[in-house]
Amino acid sequence: MSEPTGLRARKKERTRDTIGDAAVSLFLEHGFDHVSVNDIAAAAEVSKPTLFRYFPTKEDLVLHRFADHQGEAARVVGDRRPGIKPVTALHRHFRAALDRYDPVTGLNDHPEVVAFHRMVFTTPSLAGRLTRYQLQDEEALADALGEGIQARLRAAQALAVQRVLARTNWQKIADGRTAAHVHPEAVADADLAFSQLP
Repeated sequence: MSEPTGLRARKKERTRDTIGDAAVSLFLEHGFDHVSVNDIAAAAEVSKPTLFRYFPTKEDLVLHRFADHQGEAARVVGDRRPGIKPVTALHRHFRAALDRYDPVTGLNDHPEVVAFHRMVFTTPSLAGRLTRYQLQDEEALADALGEGIQARLRAAQALAVQRVLARTNWQKIADGRTAAHVHPEAVADADLAFSQLP
């Protein structure tokens, strides 16, 4: 008798989470370049082939945490209410994320989040892979905004604004400030930045 599809999907999700959490924990403790795939498989108690079924590359073991936000800007634009401009929807979404101290905004001072961002930004292979994620987001947002060069330029500008804001927030926290202390500046920066977009 085969197991129900829902149960199988939940088991797969749990296995994926176990592998991903073990990898990030090891990477933060020892450094990305000093942890092997064998180390991660052993810590997660799975075989190496099983690990690669869930995460095709070592970089994916880290960047899966960004996967929840993959295509988010395009979804925000696609789901906006009638009469709301795309840039307004993106601005409101980013402001709400700041208020939640969402790590994707860079405005989160949990030590593991700060260390995670430092690892991503300072490891060349991770930074390169993150750029690929960002380019995919840019294409999705451009599709949501319309067609042609104008849509592509608007998408690139909007995502560049979000990237610069997040990196600025993270740097202030990495320099020793608290997220609560940085929050008013982060909100003011976001308001200024989004007001410059067409």
